[in-house]
Amino acid sequence: QAQLVESGGGLVQPGGSMTLSCAAPGFASGYIMDYYAIGWFRQAPGKEREGVSCIANDEDLIWYSDSAEGRFTISRDNANSLVYLQMNSLKTEDAAVYYCAADLYFSMPRCNSPGQSMESWGHGTLVTVSS
Repeated sequence: QAQLVESGGGLVQPGGSMTLSCAAPGFASGYIMDYYAIGWFRQAPGKEREGVSCIANDEDLIWYSDSAEGRFTISRDNANSLVYLQMNSLKTEDAAVYYCAADLYFSMPRCNSPGQSMESWGHGTLVTVSS
């Protein structure tokens, strides 16, 4: 399993923007990461983990949850083993611990789930949306 590391979380006001990053230091020079689909999931206190967005290894498939559609943008930089989640127009209900996860196979049903079957996970980064 590859190690994933999330960063970029913190405190943001409602309506603000934030970009999360997912690094994959376990992937050598992006070569292996090229084969992996990456997903962003989140878990708010007292709630089940949910999928936010997923991107296929070659970016030809992208999925967004209904809550993320139109506000969030997922992208990847395979050369540097990085995946980003740009979040705009943040709402208080977006507050959660955000996790990135990797798997060899892109699956919309798995993205639209708690994602337990994803192969590798990061430890999460906390996003707080508050005034």
